[in-house]
Amino acid sequence: MSNIPDLKGSSFTLSVLHLSDNQIANSVEFLKQKVEQAPAFFASAPVVINIAKVTSDIDFSGLKQGIADAGLIPVGITGCHDKRTQNLAKDAGFAVMTTSNSPTNAPALIAPTKVIHTPIRSGQQVYAKDGDLVILNHVSPGAEVIADGSIHIHGTLRGRAIAGASGQKQAKIICQDLQAELVSIAGNYWLSDQIESEFWQKKVILSMNEESLHFELLTI
Repeated sequence: MSNIPDLKGSSFTLSVLHLSDNQIANSVEFLKQKVEQAPAFFASAPVVINIAKVTSDIDFSGLKQGIADAGLIPVGITGCHDKRTQNLAKDAGFAVMTTSNSPTNAPALIAPTKVIHTPIRSGQQVYAKDGDLVILNHVSPGAEVIADGSIHIHGTLRGRAIAGASGQKQAKIICQDLQAELVSIAGNYWLSDQIESEFWQKKVILSMNEESLHFELLTI
């Protein structure tokens, strides 16, 4: 067995904070509230900051410290408009990240649907890379199911369901009984207290509609 380190590409689920201005204090306070609402999901979680909408200079050092003080780990900056902004972000210790819609970045192959027959217990995490995930049982509180595609749950969803984990906004979440701690599609998420009562403990389908989650009751 070789002891030489190896460098390989991989994909991870990252939260993205979209800034609308350079008022760092407001953004930090927003993050602190989110961590307080769901510490198990957000505490020490990596976060990328999208500054595409910001037109003024940003105190990147202050932003980085504020994010750390909120309990998250600042990873990188995306949405830089020019080289000068990129350099300022780098000087503050951020990675400068870029996104691309090029077809060459899409998965070359679609993985077969991952099917799980057993309950997903508290503390467990199931991930379907480059494909859909089907759970033929319940998802317990404290459990997490993740898919790059859609998620179908043929039981009660009491834990967390994260679909479109690599950014696919066409992904869906379908479950027989919605009692989730958190649901997310392509980085857009709702916590349990944001889910309207008409959808609670009902058979629902979740999708993306104009950059926000859309809930719909299923009657079939």
